[in-house]
Amino acid sequence: MIHMFKNNGYDIVLDVNSGSVHVVDDVVYDLIPVVEKLLVDKLGTAEIPSGQEHTTDEALSKELFDQIINGNLVNGYDKKDISEGIDEILELRSNEVLYTDDVYEEYVEEFNNRETVVKALCLNIAHDCNLRCKYCFADEGEYHGRKALMSFEVGKAALDFLVANSGSRRNLEVDFFGGEPLLNWNVVKQLVEYGRSIEKEHNKNFRFTITTNGTLLTDEILEYVNKEMGNIVLSIDGRKEVTDFMRPRRGGQGIYDDIVPKFQKVAESRHQMRYYVRGTFTHNNLDFCEDVKLLADLGFKQISVEPVVAKPEDWYALTEEDLPKLKEQYDELAKFMLQRKKEGKPFNFFHFNIDLSGGPCVAKRLSGCGSGCEYLGVTPWGDFYPCHQFVGNEDFIMGNVFEGITRPDIREEFKKSNVYSRPECAKCFARYYCSGGCAANAYNFNGDINSTYKIGCELQRKRIECAIMLKAAEAEE
Repeated sequence: MIHMFKNNGYDIVLDVNSGSVHVVDDVVYDLIPVVEKLLVDKLGTAEIPSGQEHTTDEALSKELFDQIINGNLVNGYDKKDISEGIDEILELRSNEVLYTDDVYEEYVEEFNNRETVVKALCLNIAHDCNLRCKYCFADEGEYHGRKALMSFEVGKAALDFLVANSGSRRNLEVDFFGGEPLLNWNVVKQLVEYGRSIEKEHNKNFRFTITTNGTLLTDEILEYVNKEMGNIVLSIDGRKEVTDFMRPRRGGQGIYDDIVPKFQKVAESRHQMRYYVRGTFTHNNLDFCEDVKLLADLGFKQISVEPVVAKPEDWYALTEEDLPKLKEQYDELAKFMLQRKKEGKPFNFFHFNIDLSGGPCVAKRLSGCGSGCEYLGVTPWGDFYPCHQFVGNEDFIMGNVFEGITRPDIREEFKKSNVYSRPECAKCFARYYCSGGCAANAYNFNGDINSTYKIGCELQRKRIECAIMLKAAEAEE
């Protein structure tokens, strides 16, 4: 499968199955789909048959040239450029970086039967919050249930479960989530200290993360987080008017002026690493690039501003009509990032982070985050869910921290969910980058974890194109 696109003056060709990216000139760009069709007509496929001797066939090159010239299939270029372009395409094909075969599909059955271990937990340490964010999927921190704070006993049992079910994996991820985790800060500290106390005897290393709105953040808390936690996620939507409108306190007051200095201090204290300022854009701020620019101007180097996922009837929900505007915003953001880099003021945007040289392992490419089998959400009273976004839907309770997994059928369903179990992914060039997308979004919109969320897919495809363009610009430099 080939995906071709133009972005910011670059002609880019992605060979989906190999992950190879080619920045080509106009003649090669225009020739590629023509050559592909002619190869399919002649050979039945443009892909390289398994076991073929991979050399450029001069006779094939001449035959393609004659067909293209005699049929006027590509216009506007001289014959020499066309001939050289055909040779270049066939050489890429023979080197197995263009028109390559799908090497993953035969692996799926084995992949579905793989042994899995739990490697990460999202601890909903507080089902309560001191803000009233208008788009909160967690129902003001209560997850459509009741207010509650996780006890040390429940959290301890969760960490014990993680250690016992992590196999030989050494690094274990634990995210303190909410609601607002700092409402239960003493228990957070107790659990970190407990985790550290059992690492050596079990040959484990806990990587703790906390996600906070920052309103309760103090110098003392920051000092502890910097000492003990690998990452901290700071919630802010961007511009003051956007943040204060969408993320007010219980009484309606804004938080922007309170949290910005704190977040700047966090970023500097962590040497601009191991943190993210994370925002959400909605139908209310389709010009979200302005929010990213503001965060960059405030000095943040690690930025994530993500699309809201909401019911179609919600006033702030994104619509299909919003997509052209949002795609333009991603293009604008990518160009802004290039300009900032030239000015010596670069920053990272989470959704543009992409590794073209190695990338994630095969399992990650096929199944993504591992929700429901490698990654679990835990409620304050100890119930297991496939991830924090399923919390509150009791059909997905998988067990609890004291009894373990009591619904292995749910685990098996998630374990076998991958890009090949989602029909919509079959013809999508982005499938090995997004791994089929979010199972929770798919379920919430379609009632099936093996479906896809259309708006999310459209935006993901655009983000990947922008990310590849940025890599092309980096390579050119």
